[in-house]
Amino acid sequence: MRRLNLALLLIGLLTLVGLVWHIGPNRILEAAAGLGPLALLIILLPSVLMYALETFGWRLTLGRYAAAVAFWRLCAVRTAGEVVNMTTPAAYVGGEPLKAYLLQRSGVPLVEGLASVVTAKTTMTIAQIAFIVLGIGLAFRSLGGSGASGGSSDGPVLAAGVGVALLLAFTAAFVAVQHRGLFTGLLELLRRFKIRIAYLEHREDRLRDLDRTIVNFYTRDRRGFLLSIGFCFLGWLAEALEVYAMLYYLGGPADFLTAISIGALSVFIKGGTFFIPGSVGAQEAGNLLLLVAFGYSDVTGLTFALLRRLRELVWIGVGLVCLAALGGKAGTVQMGEVKKG
Repeated sequence: MRRLNLALLLIGLLTLVGLVWHIGPNRILEAAAGLGPLALLIILLPSVLMYALETFGWRLTLGRYAAAVAFWRLCAVRTAGEVVNMTTPAAYVGGEPLKAYLLQRSGVPLVEGLASVVTAKTTMTIAQIAFIVLGIGLAFRSLGGSGASGGSSDGPVLAAGVGVALLLAFTAAFVAVQHRGLFTGLLELLRRFKIRIAYLEHREDRLRDLDRTIVNFYTRDRRGFLLSIGFCFLGWLAEALEVYAMLYYLGGPADFLTAISIGALSVFIKGGTFFIPGSVGAQEAGNLLLLVAFGYSDVTGLTFALLRRLRELVWIGVGLVCLAALGGKAGTVQMGEVKKG
């Protein structure tokens, strides 16, 4: 698996280098030259808002334990966990157990922490689907079935629509499984295949408590469930603000509806390339093709993609600082030792 990840990362890096070489480093630098410190700061501000709104959405899933963790600390825990999600090929869920562990160190019982991580991931995914569906609808409106070059652009948008339908079906199935018992169901499935994992077998009662806590959130706190989806959706709209700011400062025509379309389809592209570490190369190529489909130049498209990557690198740096401050390294080691045991 490690060799495969390295191979995918190498292919992604070669793709990125090839794109830069093909378009021309000088042309890209010229396009980015007009971005001063103030412009870069403004471009980064929407992601701060996005993190804050999504943290509020997560806070709503903590129930009575929400008051036990200060908002700034909860935001730091989320940021630390997202570093793992952004830098490992684990379908953007690798950092979720770490979030639960860090919550436990903040006074939230492990069962409640894990339950909130699962439910928050669910509400965020539902909000993400709604955002992508909105973006696809606006893309049909903006493009009118043809790109700026006169070529048909229905194909990529329709492909995204099919992908969203599959994602929606998967999410609905995931919520249904949670209602029936996600973790105890997994335990029973392993038993059917005569796979016995001592660590899980000895904690069956705790797994039942975890499933019960998840179901209780959906059935007894529907207001919190809906509000969590709402805050996460606003977080995705904040990402569209980032797209708008980037397009504006790159000198291209920008309007917020188009920014929503590009932002939503960009999120879809990134999610579809989760198996590549950091989506390196694939994310840049996808964003380039996406902006060209919306009538922007290839220089603007790749510069936009590189700015998005720069924002990710900034947040990875912030996340690493949060991880160190919260003692995440020790927590990761301890979780690894538990799994071995």
